[in-house]
Parts: sequence; C-alpha cells; structure tokens
Amino acid sequence: MSEELSRRGFLARSAGAAMAAGPAVLPALGQNDRIQAGFIGAGGRGYYCMERLYKGSPELVRVVAVCDTYAGNLSRGKDRVQTMGGNTPKTYIDYRELLADPNVDAVFIMTPEHLHYPMAMAALRAGKNIYLEKPIAHTIEEGAEIVKLAEKSGKVVQVGTQNRSNPLYQRAKDMVEKGMIGPVHYVRAFWYRNFPSRSAPAAWRYAIPADADESNTDWQRFLGPAAKRPFHKGRYFQWRNYWDYSGGISTDLLVHQTDIANYVLNKSVPMSCMCSGGIYVWGPPDDREVPDTLSAIYEYADKFHLNYSCFFGNDQYGYGEQFMGHEGTIEVLNRQELHFYPQKFGGLAPPHVAARTELHLKEANQDNIAVERHIRNFLEAIRGKEKAIAPARMGQVAAIPGHMATLSYRNNKKIYWDEKTEKYRFS
Repeated sequence: MSEELSRRGFLARSAGAAMAAGPAVLPALGQNDRIQAGFIGAGGRGYYCMERLYKGSPELVRVVAVCDTYAGNLSRGKDRVQTMGGNTPKTYIDYRELLADPNVDAVFIMTPEHLHYPMAMAALRAGKNIYLEKPIAHTIEEGAEIVKLAEKSGKVVQVGTQNRSNPLYQRAKDMVEKGMIGPVHYVRAFWYRNFPSRSAPAAWRYAIPADADESNTDWQRFLGPAAKRPFHKGRYFQWRNYWDYSGGISTDLLVHQTDIANYVLNKSVPMSCMCSGGIYVWGPPDDREVPDTLSAIYEYADKFHLNYSCFFGNDQYGYGEQFMGHEGTIEVLNRQELHFYPQKFGGLAPPHVAARTELHLKEANQDNIAVERHIRNFLEAIRGKEKAIAPARMGQVAAIPGHMATLSYRNNKKIYWDEKTEKYRFS
C-alpha cells in the first residue's frame, strides 16, 4: 500500500470516527439553542482558543461574556466576539460576577495556573460546565479537590490536553493497540526551544503592552491566593517564569507529553520520578525562578520507563515522542508528523514484522485542528452527544507527573507516588 493511499485512508478513518462518536446529522441549531459561554481570561491562550472555537464550532456556541483583569485583553476579547460571533458580550473584571450570571452555561478558564483552582471550584459551585486549561491545578492537592467536586456535580469538565484530540496521536494509539510495535517498555519525549522567537526575545518573556500599569491591570485579582507583593509587570504578563503562579516546564510542557504517553499506551500515574535541571541559559539579570533546562526519568509499575528532556537553548530537534516497542517505533513530531519504523533485527525479523513497511504522515496545522476538535468534543459532551476525552480525572492523572517533576527538582530528591493512598513521598 502506498504512503499516499495510507494517508488518505487515515484521514478518512479519522473523519468516520468523529462522525460515529456523535449523531449522524447534527440538528439545526438556532441562536437560542446554542450553549451560552463565558471566557475567563482573554490573553494569549484565551484569545487563541476563542478563535479556534469560532473556527470549529460556530453553530454550537455563543460567547456572551468575557472576563480579564487587564483592560487591553478585555477589549481585545470583546472585539473578537463582536467580529467573529456577531454579538456584543458582557465584560467583567471579577470572574465571580460572570459566574453569577444564570444565563452562562459553560466557562472557558484560560488564566494563569495558580488561579485554576479557585476559579474551577467557584464555577462548579455555580453550576457551570468548564473547559479548563492545563494543568488542572497548581498542586496535586488542589487537582484532587477539583476532581471530587466535578464528579459530584455531574458537570462536564474538559482539561486542555488537546493532543488527545489530534488525529496523529489517535492513529498512534490505534497502531499500538493493533500490536504494530509489539510490547512497549520505553518512551523518549522531548521539547526543545530557542530564542529569540517570533513571540518572545527570551524564554516566556512575552511582550508587555506599553500602556500596562496599575490603573488598567488589576494586580490584586491577578495575585488571588498567591503571596502578596508590589505590582510587577513581568510577573503579571510573564507569569510562567515564577513559582508562585506556575510549575514552569513541568506543568506547561511536560504534562502534554506524559498525558499523551498515558493516552497512547493506556498508562496512568508513574510510581516514581527523578528530576534535575536548572537555569543554564536565561539567568541574571533575568529574575526568572523556573528552570530553562529540565530532565526527568519516570518509572511505572508495569515495567515501563519514560525519559523526558526539555532545553530552551537549542531547537534543532523540536518537539516529539518516540514510542519504542520491541517490534517497531512510532515517532510523532511537532504535532504534525507521524513516522513508523518496523524493527529490522539485523535482517532476522520474524515474518510478521518483516512484512510491515514504514509509514510517514505529514499534516500541517494539526494542533489548530486538535484544539478545535477538543473544544467541539467539550461542547458535544455538554449536549449529551459525546463523552469528554479529557475529563477532570484524566486531567489530574496528566498533571501529577508534572507536579512530581517540580517537587523532585525543587527538593533535589527522588519522589514516589502511592496509587492506593494517592499521596507522594520523597526518598
């Protein structure tokens, strides 16, 4: 079978699977039948996801409210709704006021990590369905509480680990389940970046709006439960660099890759992690706190090992995962390439392995497509047409390895997870 025919078959099967998951024909939706949604956070990620919502599911949803603590983001978010949605949303600085609106069915929480817990808990108590950006929470304990309340409430919670909705990873999962690479005991995952880039002069140093000051940036609402300190533009607009608001590489990047390893291979939380790294490239005078270099080794109970590395000083090898089975390797690169290599065994491969041929798929814009599909799956789950592919419990399972890496790194100790008690301990 040629590579092109294989590619076409893959895309056709992906489309068929998406149709099978929901009704054969979506009913015509009028404006009054649409899910009424609010966006809490309209900065970089919120602004982007709002676009993907309108690109992928305009007939299912109407954005009726936007909330942000920076006036510039709030204005941009309102304008995006007016331009792409054709209506004027209500605007809020305090997310609690948005949650008090009984007409809002669902909220998209697109805020810094440390605010996920108070916002998600308040949203669930207000009876809202939630699309919650990853990680589910800033700590393991906070995530556990969100899971408990989400499952008790019966509301749909979708965590933003959108790789699960990427057709390439779904193909990888299907290939593994069909035995194409044999038993899998090892995965290598990596994410390499360099700067300056198109969006930042240094790691996570996004541009700070020239007009930003204390008069149009609600610093106290941004801090929320974090330690009180004087107004700091860098901490507000470049929050991923500081422990009070972020787990850095561990919870921004690593969680995507441990989560997709879980998804493809049907794994859960690892039993141990040893992590090391540091600030090797972007140090003083930069006052960042989180590392720009990180390596983590994970061991799982069923003789499985995951080797993770991230470096913000060279992007030669980009982003990817290599699923290394005894009979073959599946490599997914930059969320838009899939490569399959059967093992050669030095020319002595068993007949069933020797009969397999390499496969190479390249599809542009797969991450945009994945986010659109992830959002649509969330909306269809609210309508009762599908099940959420990344519910709260899976979001917690995705986040725990990230938190384990952070805790191991900051304490310079190996960390262990007890699946029965759902507690961690250090060596």
